[in-house]
Amino acid sequence: MVSLETRTKSLNPPFTESFLEREVASNNQEYKYPTYGLEDLGFKNLGRVYRNLSIPQLVECALARGEGRLASSGALVVETGKYTGRSPKDRFIVSEPSSRDEIDWNHLNVPISEENFERLYHRVLGYIQGRELYIFDGFVGADPRYHFGVRVINELASQNLFAHQLFLRPTAAELAEHQADFTVIAVPGLQGDPEEDGIHSEAFIVIHLAKRIVLIGGSQYAGEIKKSIFSMMNYFMTKQGILPMHGAANIDKHGHTALFFGLSGTGKTTLSADPHRSFIGDDEHGWSEDGIFNFEGGCYAKTIRLSAEHEPQIWSALRFGALLENVILDCDTRIPDYDDGKLTENTRAAYPLHYIPNCATYGAGGHPKTIIFLTADAFGVLPPIAKLTREQAMYHFLSGYTSKLAGTERGITAPQVTFSACFGQCFFPLSPTVYDEMLGERLRQHPDTEVYLVNTGWSGGPYGVGKRIAIKHTRAMVSAALNGQLEGVNYQPHPIFQVLVPEAVPRVPNKILDPQNTWDDSEAYELQAKELARHFNDNFQQFTSARPEIVAAGPIC
Repeated sequence: MVSLETRTKSLNPPFTESFLEREVASNNQEYKYPTYGLEDLGFKNLGRVYRNLSIPQLVECALARGEGRLASSGALVVETGKYTGRSPKDRFIVSEPSSRDEIDWNHLNVPISEENFERLYHRVLGYIQGRELYIFDGFVGADPRYHFGVRVINELASQNLFAHQLFLRPTAAELAEHQADFTVIAVPGLQGDPEEDGIHSEAFIVIHLAKRIVLIGGSQYAGEIKKSIFSMMNYFMTKQGILPMHGAANIDKHGHTALFFGLSGTGKTTLSADPHRSFIGDDEHGWSEDGIFNFEGGCYAKTIRLSAEHEPQIWSALRFGALLENVILDCDTRIPDYDDGKLTENTRAAYPLHYIPNCATYGAGGHPKTIIFLTADAFGVLPPIAKLTREQAMYHFLSGYTSKLAGTERGITAPQVTFSACFGQCFFPLSPTVYDEMLGERLRQHPDTEVYLVNTGWSGGPYGVGKRIAIKHTRAMVSAALNGQLEGVNYQPHPIFQVLVPEAVPRVPNKILDPQNTWDDSEAYELQAKELARHFNDNFQQFTSARPEIVAAGPIC
């Protein structure tokens, strides 16, 4: 047993001990620090373990340990090293009997054996011996009927700050009774061995659905923590009849809820953080028989080229308690330069929902009145806004088209055409058609729900020739859809994509609504549009079980 004096000297930083610890120390006795049940996970010979520290304490720890610096705004700024984005090729799901036949095994849901999981788990147990650890015990699922306890164990105080801000924080009474349904162990300092561990690099994100445990090593990118929990929710929620969704949500003063689907970089966070509507959440929600609810308690927003003018709510949230990843600071003033992407285009900020001035703290809303599918089209051929039929909505939900923007994943340096079913296929363990049919059933049950496809990408030409659609115009189109201003306008079907293009939108030039009008060469537009249509059709061939009416809702080459 190590004495209290020795333990206190090694403490970093040296927190003031509790009354009990002071009494023990004054009597020259040994004191055993609490380990909060980590022995049940096989942890042995632990160093000091901290549980649910306050925000100031976590910031103090991170600064004292040299994990980051304070920005002039008070936010903690860290660099994540080699991994500045998610690493999908290093994500695995354990192939085990209870879930093996359900998982949609593919290049995104990659199996790993139980033997390799156990080997990695024991390596993790060995690595953490004698180290300080930080525990966050909280929840996911704002609806109390679909509430899961989550425990995040970190070797870094800054990553524990991330967990504290991103998940639902418990009351004192809830913490006293907390039970973990999901456990994440994040040790970025431990590197895996591809030859011995059956993985692809030194990084690993391994999800064991039966044990409800996630192991993360080799990568300091905090997004792996939240997305691993999201993957677990996307599996277990369907068993309770809940449609899990990769999307943002807000609600107006009349109780009208809106959903925003889209991959990273398409504008989910920016467009859902509307000063005229209450913000429910920016990324992960469930749709139950009573409406929608947030899975999380915070936001994880991209900050590259962030401005107070265009994203005032996000801008104001980046204060003390927020965590910034890979944002460049001025050496003297410590003022963040959000335009500087020298480390990555995927600079990020994590902050709690209540940092948004008009957030819906209850984290839920009714059945959505409006659904927005967001895409950033690098071809420059999709209309900036179009209305979708139910079959078209199911088609585009399965397609999940966008141009993957630089920095969201490792190795992406320029926009690339991509299709990601359900607007986030890498987070969904089951077949995309399972989630798509659940969406279609909800649209059938709620026929007044309007679905729109909004292009936040390019117009007037492809990437490098055309220009990004002005955010003021995108905001105006989204506002018109949310406020019912598009219900009485005339629509024309697009000749190739078949989606319904409005003839007029308030505060938006009519010329840009038909993308062909923005190109100098209409024939070049048609060739480019048909090329993208072929991409859609080629991608959709994988969905052999899709019903004929859904297939027919796609573009015409």
